[in-house]
Amino acid sequence: MSNDTDACLPAPVKDLVFDLHDSVRRSQVATEQSVFLATFRDLSSKYFDKTAWPSPQSVSSECGGDALFLALYKELTLRHLHSVTRPDVRARIDGWHVYRGLFDFLLAEAPSSESGEDGKEDRGQKQDPFYIVPEWAFDILHEFVYQFQGFCQFRTSTYANALKHASSAAASGEGGSGGKQPPHHVIEALDVLSQNRDAWAVETVLFYLHRLISVGSASNSPPAYKYMALFASVTLSRLECLLGDYRASLAALSYVYSGDVVAVGGELPASAPGAENKTLEEIMMSVFPARLSVSYHAGVSYLMLRRYKDAASVLGSICSYMQRGFKTGQLRNIPGSEQFTKLFERMTALLAILTHVCPTTGIVDDSVLRAVRDKHGHQLSKIEAGEEGYEDLFIFACPKFVSPAVPDYGQATTSAAAAAASSAGGAGGSGGPTGQDAYKLQVGQFMNEMSQQQTLRKLRSYMKLYTSISVGKLAAFNDTNEEEFLPLLLCYKHKMRQLEKKKSSSDDDLDDNDDEDNGGDKNDDEVAPLDGTIGTALDIHYYIVNDMVHVDEAEKQRRFENYFMAQIAQNEEIMQEVDAILTGA
Repeated sequence: MSNDTDACLPAPVKDLVFDLHDSVRRSQVATEQSVFLATFRDLSSKYFDKTAWPSPQSVSSECGGDALFLALYKELTLRHLHSVTRPDVRARIDGWHVYRGLFDFLLAEAPSSESGEDGKEDRGQKQDPFYIVPEWAFDILHEFVYQFQGFCQFRTSTYANALKHASSAAASGEGGSGGKQPPHHVIEALDVLSQNRDAWAVETVLFYLHRLISVGSASNSPPAYKYMALFASVTLSRLECLLGDYRASLAALSYVYSGDVVAVGGELPASAPGAENKTLEEIMMSVFPARLSVSYHAGVSYLMLRRYKDAASVLGSICSYMQRGFKTGQLRNIPGSEQFTKLFERMTALLAILTHVCPTTGIVDDSVLRAVRDKHGHQLSKIEAGEEGYEDLFIFACPKFVSPAVPDYGQATTSAAAAAASSAGGAGGSGGPTGQDAYKLQVGQFMNEMSQQQTLRKLRSYMKLYTSISVGKLAAFNDTNEEEFLPLLLCYKHKMRQLEKKKSSSDDDLDDNDDEDNGGDKNDDEVAPLDGTIGTALDIHYYIVNDMVHVDEAEKQRRFENYFMAQIAQNEEIMQEVDAILTGA
C-alpha cells in the first residue's frame, strides 16, 4: 500500500485502526472495548455516515498487513455499510465471501486439538496472540445469521416477483419472446443469483457455526475462540428457530449451559494462577443482546414444542428484567437499544398467548402480567368471547421465518412454465419457495394447536366451578354427547402433559444479581434446555370414578413477598416523583 493513499485517511481513523489492532494482538481488553463500543461508532457517524469505511488495503500499513486483523476489519466495516445502505444482490453475495474468508482464517489459525494447555501447536511454533471482546464476537456471528436471513428473504421475494410477472404475462397472452418480461432489476438479480447458487447455502452456514463450536469447545482454546463458540451456539439457536426446527434450536444452547469456564481478559488459560474465570453462561448474560436473543428464540421454541411453563418462565424473566431496565434507563446505554422495545412488545404478545393456554401465576411477575393485559387486552377479550385472537398475536410476535430452499430461477422468467405453475396451484405450486411459504407453514402449525386449545380452555373453565360433576352434565355444557366427550377429557390431560425444567434455588440468586451485572452466580445444577421432568401445565387435577368427574384444584401457595415487593417498587416511584418535584422547585 502506498503512503499517498494512507495520507488521505483522517488521523482519527488511522489511530483507531492502530489501537484496535494493538488491542487485538496484545489482549488489551479495556482499550478494545472503548475503541469497538464507542470510538468506532463515533467516527462512523462523523466521517462515514452514509458511506463505506476505507478498504482493508488502505489501512493495511497501520496494522503491519496483519491478515487476520484485516479480515476482522473487513467484516466490521461491511456490517457498518449494510446498516447505512440498502444492499443489492451483489453486495449480499460479497458479504458471503467476507464471512467465509474470516471464518476460514479463524479456523485455520485455531490451535489443534493435540496442542498443549499453553496453546502451542505441534509444529513447535507459538500461536500469535489474538483476543476479541465478547461483544465483538457476538456482533460478528449475529450479523452472519442476520445476513443469511436477509438473503433468503431477498431470494424468495425476487423469485416470487419474477414468477408473478411471468404468470401475468402468460395470462394476458403476452407470452413468448416478444411478451412482457419482469423488470430489468429483477432479471439482473435472478441472473446473479443463478450464477451464485452456492452463496449463503444453509448447509455451509450450519457447517461454519458447528465448526466454530467444535473448535472453541476444545480445552486448549484461547478465550477468543471460546467466545466465538459461545455466540455461535447462540446464533445457531436463532437460525434453527428461523428454520422451524425447534428441538434443534434448544439443543444448540447445550454448550452455553455446559458449565465451561473461560479466563476473561487475556490469553491465560482458565487453570492459570491469577486468571479471572467466568462461566459461558455468565459471559452470555453480560452481553445483553445475546441474552435477549436466547430468551426470545428459546421462548418461541418452547411454545411451539408445547412446553408452556418453560416458555412463560423464560419470557417472563427477560421481560421483568427489561421493565426494570427501561425504568432506570440502563438499556438505553446499550448499542442497538432501539430494537429492544420492539422485541419486548413481541415477547409480551407471546406471554398473552401463554396466559390463556396455561396458568402463569407464580411463573410470571405481576408487573409483567399487568403490562400484558394493558397492551393486549383487546385480543385477550376476543379470545375470551370465543373469537379468533391467537393468530393476530402470533403473527405480531413470531420471528421472520425463512425458507433455505434454492428455487429454479430459469422457471421464473418462462411465461409458459409460470402459467403451468399457476394452474397447478399458484406461485406456491411452482416448485420453488415464495416469500410467505415458511411463514404460513409455521402460523398454520401454531393455529392447528391453538384451535384445539380453544375447546379445552372452555372445558377447564367449567371444571374449575365444581369439585364433582357427572360426565353427562359436563358434556352437555360443552355441547357434545357423552361418548365423544370422554376422549376429550383424556385429550386435555395429554395436551397439557409436558417436560418442565426444574428451577433450582440458585436461580433466584441469578435473578437478584441481574441489576448489578446482567449475570449472577453460575447455577451448577442448570439443566440443558431440552432436558426436564414430566409434569403438567394444568392447575387442576381431575379423575373419573364411575360416571362422575372429580376435580381437585391445585393448592395455592400464599406468596406474601410479591405483595411487599410491589409496594416497595411503588414507594420508590413515588419518592422519585417527589425528588423530581423538589429539584424542579
